[in-house]
Amino acid sequence: MEKVKLRNLRIKKGFTQLDLSILANMDQSTYGRKENGDSKIYASEWKKFATVLDVPLKEIFEDEDTSVDICNDNTSNSNAVTNNSEYSSVANNLIISLNNYIKLLEKEIKIKEIEIESLKSQIQKSKKEL
Repeated sequence: MEKVKLRNLRIKKGFTQLDLSILANMDQSTYGRKENGDSKIYASEWKKFATVLDVPLKEIFEDEDTSVDICNDNTSNSNAVTNNSEYSSVANNLIISLNNYIKLLEKEIKIKEIEIESLKSQIQKSKKEL
């Protein structure tokens, strides 16, 4: 069953599937299968998505199996980030780092484009000399 609430809120918050998958520490295709209902979303993942999207769990949780206890998670990870503000800070820092990396890559692309134009010019010059 497609997770419509999750998808709609992700889009409303301006996240792509890739963004949310990175912030939830999973592969984009894995996240996509979960959002599309092709793969089960476990309680710990629901909590992670709610934290990343900065909403109460009940705003995104939907499952055809109403016996699922969304409040209890059988996994124990003492290092898990449970505080929304801490997780939001980590997420924001990650986004800032990724944006900086994108800017760096854009600069490198511009440099390569200039180098390509220079090489094209040199080729044209060489052709004329022949």
